[in-house]
Amino acid sequence: MSTPEPTRDGLASRLREALTAADFTFDRVAEVLGTTGHAALSRNETLPGLRATGGGTPVETLTRLWLLQAPVPSSQVERALPGLLDPLCNAGLLERSVGEVRARVDVRPYATEEADLWVTGDLTPGLDGGPARVAPDHVLGISSAATSLAQLTVREPVDRSLDLGTGCGVQSLHLATHSRQVVATDVNRRALGLTRFNAELNGLADRIEVREGSFFEPFETAAGQPPGGPPLAGELFDLVATNPPFVISPATGERLVYRDSGLPGDRVVEHIVRGVPRHLRVGGTAQVLANWMVVRDQPWEERLSSWIDGCDAWVVQRETVDLPTYVELWLKDAGLHGTPEYHQRYDTWLSWFEEQRAEAVGFGWINLRKVDSEPVLRLEDWPYDVEQPIGPEVQAFFNRTAALRTTSDPELAASRLVARSDVRQETYGAPGAEDPEEIVLRQQRWVRRARQVDTVEAALVGACDGELTVLQILDALAGLLDQDVQEVRSTYLPVVRDLVTEGFLDLGA
Repeated sequence: MSTPEPTRDGLASRLREALTAADFTFDRVAEVLGTTGHAALSRNETLPGLRATGGGTPVETLTRLWLLQAPVPSSQVERALPGLLDPLCNAGLLERSVGEVRARVDVRPYATEEADLWVTGDLTPGLDGGPARVAPDHVLGISSAATSLAQLTVREPVDRSLDLGTGCGVQSLHLATHSRQVVATDVNRRALGLTRFNAELNGLADRIEVREGSFFEPFETAAGQPPGGPPLAGELFDLVATNPPFVISPATGERLVYRDSGLPGDRVVEHIVRGVPRHLRVGGTAQVLANWMVVRDQPWEERLSSWIDGCDAWVVQRETVDLPTYVELWLKDAGLHGTPEYHQRYDTWLSWFEEQRAEAVGFGWINLRKVDSEPVLRLEDWPYDVEQPIGPEVQAFFNRTAALRTTSDPELAASRLVARSDVRQETYGAPGAEDPEEIVLRQQRWVRRARQVDTVEAALVGACDGELTVLQILDALAGLLDQDVQEVRSTYLPVVRDLVTEGFLDLGA
């Protein structure tokens, strides 16, 4: 399968102008498809969308051509993309037969907070029950994993960013909006070609540099430097975002590059987490969307903590999946469901999991911040809904961690904290009871964290309005509750530190 050449006659920039003129944007396409058509397409069914897009307008034509993968009359394509039909066919984006045009790659609109973009990837397999098997070098377009990582990523202005395992370049397009330079790497040459094309298609080619290589090789080796040596001068990054090929499998040799690393188990994630700190500047951030094995007789937090060195870390396990469900998901993704080899592969995969002592597979976020002092690790389960994008809370967590590191207990006691404005108190108990049986503080934004507290903690948070110091509040509560002042101080000052870490209290006041 051919890969579009972005520099051929300025094709990408000419296509951008045509897509803009056709109003081929995310919002407009959603409007054209309608709620029913859009929902059906998410289930890989095109008929409702086809029924909604028969008017022949440019946006309808392009929606049918690329999102619905339907044959479109040549005359309609020529009206929607004036002067581009032959160049797009020559470049491998379209193919023409007698009177009709079909897509050879997918081009679809993608909306960010900053701009309307377009992303080119390979065609979606399995539409309307069609063949689901894909080539080993298949390049995913916009996926749920890609958008999850984009929402997780910290969006502070930085000098240099790395998109490790770029695929079609979705993360690079995001990173280029707040980075002076983005380096995009992959082992799949087809993916790199599409990333180059997407960079030019969106007017970002001057900020995105594409390099071929596995893991950290593209910036660890160079002419005259032996592999495995120290990083080249300047090859450090302020931000690394990666959605690696994290499918946990026996690594039997057959692989789909977009999802299979070639390494057994969750070694790919371990390799990245162990290796990425040496490519971060102090204060730099790495964010990994990942799977990991949950194994017998070892807490998942303990296992992942052993991979982390030299970085503050916030690791969140968002869900766990039982092993049969996991295997079925990825066998179906590979188009093997219903084939003669399906049960044999299913059984082999489950047997391998037994050998690894695996009980389940965890999915979540690994956020790292390079530090030059003793690192702070926080690993937690949080399977509940969060506010998206969650990137601002990742940044806030690391900011809080850094501030607390340099705040001694006496300084914390003397600080004037403010309860975060979105925190609400919930009480539970029998009707008419004098005292609640349970008090919960709950955040309404970002992680929407909930914390069960006692009466002292609840009163402490309620009193934190920036007027009194922590010590004054604790001493007052000790007096009101007729408790020993020193005992209240020693018991609850560490709790105050936790409340700041978790974002219930603001240290900046």
